[in-house]
Amino acid sequence: MQFQHQDDGQQGEFFAVNEQAQRIAEISYVWRGEHQVIANHTWVDDALRGQGVARQLLDVLVAFAREKNLKIIPTCSYVEVMFRRDKTLADVFY
Repeated sequence: MQFQHQDDGQQGEFFAVNEQAQRIAEISYVWRGEHQVIANHTWVDDALRGQGVARQLLDVLVAFAREKNLKIIPTCSYVEVMFRRDKTLADVFY
């Protein structure tokens, strides 16, 4: 699955669209200073549930954070649970 990225300097998101250009999955964040983002929302269309799409979105956000040397503050319950379960994400967890 290919994800697109939008960021206006205050907030951003990674998302996927279907053939009709409708969103089918997204993870959003809000900038908090220069070195932190708040992961505040994850959504996956019901048709894709159980296929690991939410984890793919999180992995893309984590790769972005690592590339930019950022820490992620999870306020989204999904992101918070995943950070607590998967210790390989500890380097970006704030």
